[in-house]
Amino acid sequence: MTESGRNPGDEFIASLGHDRPRPSALVLVPTRELAMQVAEAVHRYGRLVAGGVLPLYGGQSFGQQVRALQRGIDVVVATPGRALDHLGRGTLDLAGVMTVVLDEADEMLDMGFADDIQAILAATPAKRQTMLFSVSLPRPIVAIAKRHLTDPVEIAVARERGKAGAPPRVRQTAYIVDRVHKLAALGRLLDVEDPASAIVFCRTRLEVDELSETLAARGYRAEALHGGMAQDERERVMGRLRAGAADLVIATDVAARGLDIEQLSHVFNFDVPSNPEAYVHRIGRVGRAGRAGIVVTLAEPREQRLLRNIEQATKQKIGVERLPTISDLRARRLEMTRAAVQALLAEDDLEEMRVVVESLASEYDIMQIALAAVKLAHRAENRIGEEAEEIPAPRAERPRPGRAPGDARSAATGRRSGPPAGATERPRTRHRATPDGGMTRLVFNVGRRGGVRPQDLVGAITGEAGVAGNVVGAIDISDESSIVEVAAEVAELVVRRLRGARIKGTRASVRPA
Repeated sequence: MTESGRNPGDEFIASLGHDRPRPSALVLVPTRELAMQVAEAVHRYGRLVAGGVLPLYGGQSFGQQVRALQRGIDVVVATPGRALDHLGRGTLDLAGVMTVVLDEADEMLDMGFADDIQAILAATPAKRQTMLFSVSLPRPIVAIAKRHLTDPVEIAVARERGKAGAPPRVRQTAYIVDRVHKLAALGRLLDVEDPASAIVFCRTRLEVDELSETLAARGYRAEALHGGMAQDERERVMGRLRAGAADLVIATDVAARGLDIEQLSHVFNFDVPSNPEAYVHRIGRVGRAGRAGIVVTLAEPREQRLLRNIEQATKQKIGVERLPTISDLRARRLEMTRAAVQALLAEDDLEEMRVVVESLASEYDIMQIALAAVKLAHRAENRIGEEAEEIPAPRAERPRPGRAPGDARSAATGRRSGPPAGATERPRTRHRATPDGGMTRLVFNVGRRGGVRPQDLVGAITGEAGVAGNVVGAIDISDESSIVEVAAEVAELVVRRLRGARIKGTRASVRPA
């Protein structure tokens, strides 16, 4: 939304390169990552007119920002909180601002910045060009537009429509999974989809930390990203992403705002977003610049209503599918091996291997040699082992003997295993003694107060018991103890071999739940 009668592009460029020390353009954004991203873009665009740009956000040296402002800057890109800090200390002068941009305005309101935005805009001249960008236009956004924009014109970018009969550019799929099996389901889907790079969205910071640590312990290159991290930690994560040293980002909604990952192929919703707007923001991470993308949502049986609400609000179909079976996974891995071998053949740089093949050809048939080589490549290509058991269907779809389907559904939805949709409290330990699917729950005498993390438990199980990481299922860590699911056939071995072992300096005691 922008004011009529003006060309914002011409006025913005004309404001750059002046001699005044105070800024002539102000861009307000909700997060630090977006502030850095926008500042980099403005720097590239403004190089020809020698415009200086400065990002202002929390977690960065305040004195360093003050010195840059005193030297003179043309464009300030700021989060509302840090901009208000500078205004309060008299280090940011907005009297010369000719252009104001409110980027991701709906997100700034959701984060509680409404009063801050009002105070900042009040410090700018009445005669200015104001632009407001928002995915949706709720009433608070419209109120800001009416108050601070003069004769505004709404510019709506229509959703791109594909050709009739053509598949959608962004494929949206949901899988109905009991909460106790969500981690196993996510691992299965990551293996089958094999994303080039992906974001996994969680509701809370605690979920982000625990999920990223668990996935990292299982061999995935995963990085956590949430608002509770220090700025240097966030910048380190972003550096690893840009360098290609990480494949998965486990993030909260707020932390992922402004996150732009090159060639992002997948978005995974570990929980169904509590409102359609959050879902729209999440899936907006993929399908950019005409590229295809895949959105996968893991929904508990009780969350299907939220899926329907999202479909109605977005007018887009979310297909509900069955989880891939172990047979599907094996077929997918064989296909990946075939593709890897094919790519290697295309390189035509195999001459140094000729001596190996010729030495074996005198003893074995050439087809046997090729099969052995492909098998070796298949083992090397698949770092994650085969799952011990199939992931069972959700309880709402598995009527118990002697009960009608409606009774089974009532039993499944009557006792909920997790917090209500949208809740942010700490996950509670589940008490189901032996879940279906060939898994056994083990109780450890170490917990959060002892500094124990999921990766510590997985490492102890795989290291002491000598089993593969794929036998470990869901992990629940409370203050004083932890519950870990393991494949039933190795449960006794794990209990026996971990007896007396030390986990984070504490002598472990392990017993079946």
